[in-house]
Amino acid sequence: MTDKNGSDTRTARKPTAFRLDDRNVRLSEESNSLPLSTETVIREDIDTDFAPAELSARPPAPKTSSFGRWIAIGFGGLVSLALGLAIDSLIRDLFLRAEWLGWAGLALAGLAVLGILGLMIREAGSLMRLRKIDDLRTHIQAAADTDDAKAARRHLGDLANLYADRPDTARGRKALQVHMSEVIDGRDLVMLAERDLLAPLDKEARRIVMSSAKRVSLVTAISPRAIVDLLAVLFENLRIIRQLSHLYGGRPGTLGFLRLTRHVLQHLAVTGGMAAGDSLASQVLGHGLAARLSARLGEGVINGLLTARVGIAAISVCRPAPFVASKGPCVSEFMNELVSSAEKEEAPKGKKSS
Repeated sequence: MTDKNGSDTRTARKPTAFRLDDRNVRLSEESNSLPLSTETVIREDIDTDFAPAELSARPPAPKTSSFGRWIAIGFGGLVSLALGLAIDSLIRDLFLRAEWLGWAGLALAGLAVLGILGLMIREAGSLMRLRKIDDLRTHIQAAADTDDAKAARRHLGDLANLYADRPDTARGRKALQVHMSEVIDGRDLVMLAERDLLAPLDKEARRIVMSSAKRVSLVTAISPRAIVDLLAVLFENLRIIRQLSHLYGGRPGTLGFLRLTRHVLQHLAVTGGMAAGDSLASQVLGHGLAARLSARLGEGVINGLLTARVGIAAISVCRPAPFVASKGPCVSEFMNELVSSAEKEEAPKGKKSS
């Protein structure tokens, strides 16, 4: 209702509870007629005075400081200028001593520049290849989740092209081509690709992780110094990451390897792998190893299992497709073999002591 001046004279209604199936309750937009005495009209007005204020209350995005970037650019430019002036001075001195020495120094400088350019191109190629593997894994996971056959065929074709120069994947690639022409479900295609193309690579990946875990377990059991244990674990973990990346087609360079290592550590942090020492110790104790193995061998088994967890994380990061048909490797798969190896090491010691 409005008065002669056009202002709203309606009074605010007190809060009231209504049933949704009550025939005497209707929205004001449903009819322009006046309500009956037994009806109640509900207005769906939006509080426009509050909504914009709520939207405008969002804090502005924080601005990142560029001082660190300026420092890096400045020091990088100074180092480059100093290196260039030193090389220029050296070549000038060589020309003053003998002309052939100057030309030899100039040729060596040009060779170094070509080597640096080649290294930069190789590093850029390795980074692009790792990014392609990450994108493949994401797209194949999305195709499996949505059961999109068209997307699955496209991305599985890219997966087959990734291993086009690998003779050990020829049978799997041929079987995958047959499946893509016959199977109409996207998720089934991904599962068949996992079985025929990636299963042999997964088997080799498990062997790599198991071998490294056994070496870590053995070195920890026989090494006299803790620093030796630490270096052995670090070396084997880095070795696992590089070997698995080459196995799944990554072929990382120096920068690519650092990026891959960072991703593995992030994966471990997300899955709680870095804080798994207590759970692994409880699993070892749950197998009754405290009474069957010595303290050093038990510690070796735990370090081997931690190395296996790093390998499992590396498989998840390096593999160009997600695990759909299976959950992937787990620590329990490696525990029995590590325990058996530790018991074999313990047996000769028990015989000698007797």
